[in-house]
Amino acid sequence: METTSKKHLGRNISRIREMKGMKQETLAEILGISQQKMSVIENTEELDDAKLNEIAKALEVPANAIKEYSDEKVSKMINDMINGMYLIIL
Repeated sequence: METTSKKHLGRNISRIREMKGMKQETLAEILGISQQKMSVIENTEELDDAKLNEIAKALEVPANAIKEYSDEKVSKMINDMINGMYLIIL
């Protein structure tokens, strides 16, 4: 069964960040914001496309991976990227 979470973008960002083994502080640093601001973002349900694209780039995933998050899809995408075979279509 595929687990999909589309309604809370901040929570999806947090899940992807954690799956990549990245600390909130590290992502905040990449984005040039404070860890506290990153925490606010991860607790925000909706984000504008510009901010979402910036975060997706920092996480090295397509924005659709955040919008249409599922544990299975993102885990496979990360594994494929690690293996140099990033061929998933979301």
